[in-house]
Amino acid sequence: MTSPLAHIQSLPTWLVGRVAARGRGLVADALAAEGLRLAHHAVLAATAEYGPVAQADLGRRLAVDPKDMVGILNHLQRAGLLLRTPDPADRRKNAVTVTPEGSAVLARCAALAETANAALLAPLDAAEQERLIALLTRLHEAP
Repeated sequence: MTSPLAHIQSLPTWLVGRVAARGRGLVADALAAEGLRLAHHAVLAATAEYGPVAQADLGRRLAVDPKDMVGILNHLQRAGLLLRTPDPADRRKNAVTVTPEGSAVLARCAALAETANAALLAPLDAAEQERLIALLTRLHEAP
């Protein structure tokens, strides 16, 4: 008979959660080399993809609380990685854009994240890595 703890630790949800936590930790440690946290990286990436973008729209797209978004944007702006300027379509709103330095940092962060993910997947061979990613993608995309 399996112990209650062993049963919990054998559940896919528990295993995926533990692996995700380890992966987030590896990426977070890697991004710290650029002075960024995971949320900073996500906001910078979304700004690069959607920008110029209204600050409020950026928060909605990433599901970030407006108060938290202000702090994240303040950090990124102080670091010279993005700019907030009045939105030409609605001067009451801020439009957020990535600076050239922000784009350079984003490229370095992508490389750091790739290295961290390679470390996470190192126990698997190349075929196993591809299969795991394919299976996780299916689970993620399932209704």
